[in-house]
Amino acid sequence: MQQYRLTHRSYIGSMKKTEVSSDGCIIEIYGPKYAPSEDTAYHHLKFGLKYDDLSFDFLLAVFKCVDQQELMAYIRNKPSGRYVRRIGFLYEWLNGQHLNMNPKLSGNYVDLIDDKKYVTGNILKNSRWRINDNLLGGPEFCPVVRKNIDLSALLSIDFHAKLKELKEEYSPEIFNRAAQYLYRKETRSSFEIEKENPSPDRVNRFIDLLYNAGKSPANEVLTEKNLTSLQNAIVDPRYKQEGYRDFQNYIGQSNSRMEEIYHYICPAPQMVHPMMEGLALMENKTRGLSAIIRASMVSFGFVFIHPFLDGNGRIHRFLIHDILIRDKFVGNDMIIPVSAHMVNNMREYDAALEAYSSPLMQRIQFTSDEKGELTIVNLQEVKGYFKYPDLTLQTIFLGKAIQETIQHDLSGELLFLERYDELKSKIMRFIDMPDKRANEIIVFLHQNKGAFPTRRKKHFAEITEEEFTNIERIYKEIFQE
Repeated sequence: MQQYRLTHRSYIGSMKKTEVSSDGCIIEIYGPKYAPSEDTAYHHLKFGLKYDDLSFDFLLAVFKCVDQQELMAYIRNKPSGRYVRRIGFLYEWLNGQHLNMNPKLSGNYVDLIDDKKYVTGNILKNSRWRINDNLLGGPEFCPVVRKNIDLSALLSIDFHAKLKELKEEYSPEIFNRAAQYLYRKETRSSFEIEKENPSPDRVNRFIDLLYNAGKSPANEVLTEKNLTSLQNAIVDPRYKQEGYRDFQNYIGQSNSRMEEIYHYICPAPQMVHPMMEGLALMENKTRGLSAIIRASMVSFGFVFIHPFLDGNGRIHRFLIHDILIRDKFVGNDMIIPVSAHMVNNMREYDAALEAYSSPLMQRIQFTSDEKGELTIVNLQEVKGYFKYPDLTLQTIFLGKAIQETIQHDLSGELLFLERYDELKSKIMRFIDMPDKRANEIIVFLHQNKGAFPTRRKKHFAEITEEEFTNIERIYKEIFQE
């Protein structure tokens, strides 16, 4: 029996009550007056659309069980009803086929989903059902992002003002130096997440990609040609691909008995091209929305589709920067080191990924042949899960990561550079030494928390013990006090 991931479940009872289940689902009990007027699938569908959270995955499964003739009779009974029109539109949208009827409708166009409860996309008018299609994407890929309390709080933060404050607090020279350093730090962190130790050449190629993030035309960023070029640039040359995968991919690891443990089974190969085209359509349909929401949907959407054998994680994190720069969340001269934050908060990052993968792994069925190649057995039952992900938790994760990166990581790097310059200036006023020598002293001091390591002093024979004591005192005044 399929278990569908629902974030809100409603029931009719004797009195109104709300509670939260162990899996985080909100369970709401409504009084008898809320009961559907008739005990039919369509009246319950209407109730669900009014009171429960959207799950297109679940709706698709429901629509596959309904009788078309009964559905059309329900629509003809009250064709202009707001929820009747929504049901008719969603049935055709999810199934990719028109009902054999020509609904005669009246009244104003109605929004398909409530913009007070959900993040909505740019409107496409559907004259057949007189519906404002304000979904975030199309039938091949359409995430849902719920405006819950956590997300609403994040969206109320004026990130531009916080970045402006930092730029006003520090000199342009320090800001530029911090940016140059952060490009390299972000690159190394992105590889570190994958537990890779790349060659200097691969590091430099990724840095070049980050410098060019957000600069290519928006219509090119999610094309197969462009993404394949990115993949070729960042992976070991032996694992370059000529395009999207045509094989079943998965994420897993081997245990001590060399048995494969599967963490995530990716969409079937025949789904990859349509879903990637759907991801590009979604990017187009959501232009003008919050950059954080768009960066989350594009980047997590990409990594869950997993169109390549290797490099998906690094491209996923590159796409965060591409959207943030493209949408002018940050300028072309600055990067927010979200990968560095993720490295230091891997539990939260893993939880954001597993919030999507774990429910799927409870539903998906697959076989493995003697070569270890997988085949999804119940693809029709899990297609909707791949195509219509709820990315609310992932969006909240990214929003909090960006918030904490700006408040702590970015401001910390700027403060460090400012103190570094102050320390270096005072050391060189104290002892007129070469620039390189002063840098070496500061590195050793910082690595040893302000106490110059005794074993290193022999390499600085020109500096006396008394001078070392004074240098340590200056360091303490600047960095520790």
